[in-house]
Amino acid sequence: MLEFAGKAAIVTGASRGIGAATAVELASRGASVVLAARSADEIGALASRINGFGGTAITSVCDVASYDVMAATVEQCQEHFGTVDILVGNAGVIDPIGPLVTSNPDSWDRATDINFKGIYHGLRAALPVMLEQKSGTIVNISSGAAHAPLEGWSHYCAAKAGAAMLTRCAHLEAAEAGVRVFGLSPGTVATYMQVAIRASGLNPVSQLDPSVHIPPEWPAKAVAWLWTDDAEEFRGQEISLRDEDIRQRVGLE
Repeated sequence: MLEFAGKAAIVTGASRGIGAATAVELASRGASVVLAARSADEIGALASRINGFGGTAITSVCDVASYDVMAATVEQCQEHFGTVDILVGNAGVIDPIGPLVTSNPDSWDRATDINFKGIYHGLRAALPVMLEQKSGTIVNISSGAAHAPLEGWSHYCAAKAGAAMLTRCAHLEAAEAGVRVFGLSPGTVATYMQVAIRASGLNPVSQLDPSVHIPPEWPAKAVAWLWTDDAEEFRGQEISLRDEDIRQRVGLE
């Protein structure tokens, strides 16, 4: 019996990286998955891959910067699968990287709409459903940048800090109703973001050797673990995959 059979998940930013790996991980454990991202072609290909190995996946062309679009994605999951059991708030962008003093206000605003308001939109859309169910799990992907400033990342650091506080607020308001909310800080992950970061040449993260970045399958497994009862003691907290004890709990090597 697959552990997540009969459960439904929404993964934002599912077209690649952590989002795609998480969708595959959850589907392989029996969950029905809504792949939410702006790229129809990429999530369509991923849905075919998941359905091809016996999983269940549907797509939702979704820009998390729009509340109405995010709410429609949650409604689609509920109508198609009858429930919304986990929301993974993963969608995010690192561009544009550059000094605050020369930043483009429109680009800065757009990045913040995705990285910060996207988390709010997901919470606002999913929480009413989960509160009515009296169950559900939300995992918002955080970052060390939420807690430490980095040159050239003003929008990313500020948005992740705000998103981390939203996660804590959601826990405070929803925990008594049986809804669990977590933050997950994976550290540096071998995704497209690291390519852009390295090319920028700004701040110490761009100087890291690519060999130190963890594979996206690691945070994917951590998300799946946070959905289990074994993670109950961490509800409301932000866990970090830099923590060796957490890695052992997740089952990572």
